[in-house]
Amino acid sequence: MILHIDMDAFFASVEQRDNPELRNKPVVICSDTQRAVVSTASYEARRFGIHSAMPLFQARQRCRHLVVVPVDMEKYARVSRQIMAVISGFSPLVEPVSIDEAYADVTGCKTLFGPPEAIAMQIKQKILTDLSLTCSIGIAPVKFLAKIASDMHKPDGLTHISKEQMPAVLKELPIEKIPGVGNRAMKQMGVLNIRTLGDVQRFDAQFLSRKLGKFGARLFQLSCGIDASRVQPRALRKSISSETTLAADISDFHEAKDILLAHSRRVGRDLRKKNLVCRSVSIKITFSDFTRITRSRKIDEPICSGEAIFHLALSLFEQVPLKKRIRLLGVGVSHLQSADAPVQMALIPPAGHRRKKQWETVDRAVDSIFEKFGRDMVAPAVLKPLTAKPLAKGGKMTQSMKVLISGKVQGVFFRMETLKAAQKIGVTGYVRNRADRSVEAVFQGTPDQVAQMEKWCHTGAPASRVDRVVTEDMPSAPDFSAFEIRY
Repeated sequence: MILHIDMDAFFASVEQRDNPELRNKPVVICSDTQRAVVSTASYEARRFGIHSAMPLFQARQRCRHLVVVPVDMEKYARVSRQIMAVISGFSPLVEPVSIDEAYADVTGCKTLFGPPEAIAMQIKQKILTDLSLTCSIGIAPVKFLAKIASDMHKPDGLTHISKEQMPAVLKELPIEKIPGVGNRAMKQMGVLNIRTLGDVQRFDAQFLSRKLGKFGARLFQLSCGIDASRVQPRALRKSISSETTLAADISDFHEAKDILLAHSRRVGRDLRKKNLVCRSVSIKITFSDFTRITRSRKIDEPICSGEAIFHLALSLFEQVPLKKRIRLLGVGVSHLQSADAPVQMALIPPAGHRRKKQWETVDRAVDSIFEKFGRDMVAPAVLKPLTAKPLAKGGKMTQSMKVLISGKVQGVFFRMETLKAAQKIGVTGYVRNRADRSVEAVFQGTPDQVAQMEKWCHTGAPASRVDRVVTEDMPSAPDFSAFEIRY
């Protein structure tokens, strides 16, 4: 039997767990900007009809007292690893499919932990006890049905579809519940008068293949309760991507080029972190009228350098006629493989091979700097405009930097210690608490002084716990006469 474990409103639940003030309130996780899109909505927010991928302005129209919490992917990834560790304690066959869901094959685990339903209850209880989070679990003989079952009684649900129950469940299962049936497929289903998975059996596999391609043959198999896919504990990721819904629509080529470069570097960094290389690069563009296009290109030699990904993404972008303004821009890579996989070497290296290897070396060196000092320490000049300006006295240079500190940091003691450190080092600016339980500080001084204060933030005051430090440049920061605590 196969279990599908799906966390309930994962991002929002983590924030509500960590911040008691958010409990029982309608919460959405996303950036608080005009063009933001909801990443996750708490169940309190869902009662107002708010859901993932909804524009934030629409969510606010539906709920006037909506609480917006910024995304903290590092924290969610850390909690996700803890969840996967709990599941792995009950089965060696665990396949994470996203940050908040996983499959587990519990065949053969009955002797140790009991029947599948008992195992599911133990997993739910341990996640609740250890992490104070709830999940919904579906149990079925096949993967696709386990995933559907986990969604039947959310939140905190447990649904078991036995082998004997499968024929009846499959017959009445709405066709839109089947993974892979999207809007285009639903139009074809309407033409064929297919409303449930049981309706599929009115047709043979050859007919469905002619109408729906490869998916038609798979759909016929699913209608018969056949799913050959197995739980793969170390399944290789199929793709990695990074995209941005822009604060305002753009049409300037150079501005779009800078965005492509930032996304390419981010994707390349993710590839190297996972020790992967790619053989295909793609771009995604959503225009101001919400029409969307994608373009991709396969390459002969696998790459992981942000520079190489950028040049391929840029060449794809240059082929797109820009007749409308751009709302969203993204870069993705696919056809992934391990960086350690053997590759057939060419007798004569292709053009640019040496340059590609040089950029990979540079990128890996920058990765090491990121790991030690943070992501904002090094960036291409085009992505990191200079913020230094001459002071009136002595001709020295001054720099302004905003720092957001997350963790166990909100308290009078932490702000007082920040003030003491700032006065000792000689920077001006301020420190204050934020509504999202983080601390915001602005430091202004020479680049060396600002660097010292940023380094201090990573450690923090005694008895505090710093989980995350994010820095932002402030090109138009005012001149501060002293360092102060703001309320």
